[in-house]
Amino acid sequence: MKFQQNFSQKQQQTQKLAMTQHLQQSIQVLQYNSEELLAFVENQALENPLIEVVEPEWQSDYQKIRSANDNEETNYLNQIPDTSVSLFESLIEQIHLNYRQTFLRQLVLYLVEYIDLNGFLTIDLKEAQEQTNATSIEILDALTLVQQLEPAGVGARSLQECLMLQTERDDFAPELAYIVLEECFELLVNRKWKEIAQRFSIELSEVQRIFDYIQTLSPSPGRIFDRSSELYIIPDVKVMVDKDQKVSVLSRRGNQPDVRFQEHYFNQMLKRADKETQAYLKERKQEFDWLKKTILQRGDTILRVAQIIVSHQQAFFTNKERPIKPLTLKEVAKELEVHESTVSRAVNGKYLETEFGVFELKKFFTTRLQQSGTDTETDLSADTAQKKIQELVDQEDKIKPLSDQKIVELLKKDEILISRRTVAKYRDLLGIPSSSKRKRYDR
Repeated sequence: MKFQQNFSQKQQQTQKLAMTQHLQQSIQVLQYNSEELLAFVENQALENPLIEVVEPEWQSDYQKIRSANDNEETNYLNQIPDTSVSLFESLIEQIHLNYRQTFLRQLVLYLVEYIDLNGFLTIDLKEAQEQTNATSIEILDALTLVQQLEPAGVGARSLQECLMLQTERDDFAPELAYIVLEECFELLVNRKWKEIAQRFSIELSEVQRIFDYIQTLSPSPGRIFDRSSELYIIPDVKVMVDKDQKVSVLSRRGNQPDVRFQEHYFNQMLKRADKETQAYLKERKQEFDWLKKTILQRGDTILRVAQIIVSHQQAFFTNKERPIKPLTLKEVAKELEVHESTVSRAVNGKYLETEFGVFELKKFFTTRLQQSGTDTETDLSADTAQKKIQELVDQEDKIKPLSDQKIVELLKKDEILISRRTVAKYRDLLGIPSSSKRKRYDR
């Protein structure tokens, strides 16, 4: 048997997209929100001396002046005192103010180090006792002192104890609230109120009053020191509605950084530079051109996506009921003739400003409702069904709340045909408890 090898030459043309570093970065830039984009541009400017960054409108003005006396940089922002205090700082201040320098105070300071942002104690008392060489009585005394600090509920080891500590300090708490929390917490949470009423020989309406009071307490007392509320949203586009109900979409270009090229510096250096330096300068110039183009493309893409969204959702901006029609990423991508992932990146973390609020672009995407028991889709969106469910629950008789099946029947009258399972799913998404947990016992 002869073994033969046949070799031949031929040409073949193929097309493929090469994922260059600049292409990867362009994709990433589209995904950045306004703050991330500014951080990226500033980082590029640090590596490229020919790039000057003009900060966007939302960025605070961090002007610096040089002192004539000591030649030190002074930041205007540093001249404004920071009045915000963390939970830990507040507790430490209270301890030094109220408790004398003793071993017990040292134990209190030790325990405070193990209090989380919610105000809960995260260390076991036995472990604390071993670490500090204290007796069990001394550790308990220290915990008692911690739990007397502000805010009420701090130093608790469980949600039950947290609510009890707040109730204990409240002179206006219902008479039996503390004892019910202490002895019947599980029964109260599981709404086995008849057992509680029988145990304390009270009416169900009194248990209801205790439950209503407990809902006014904070499950995370330490969160009042949370600074995240200082953060704000930076819209990328703005929607305007004129007197004739005509809707227009404007780009918020002022909210994105502006990059400028150091033309004068570039020309001066180019004249005097050797070949190696000239090549370096030209490379930096190309980087600037790419960055400028990428920022503009990002803004244009977000604007185009927003325009398509608004064209489909005009009723949301003109109708006070704010209805949202079914719309998918795929539909928007098809209209723009781009990939679905491009639309996803363009709406993720991007916001739209209106006269009645700021909304994330993702809010305007919702699936079509499917008719219960069929494969037929309607022009109604899941958002419409959820709003209707919320409306029905808000208007129900709380003594006889609507069951999921009853909601299905009421939705059917409005030609919204969905199953009981779908109602339960939407109810969970809306944070609405089941009918048994919505039942009230008011007289």
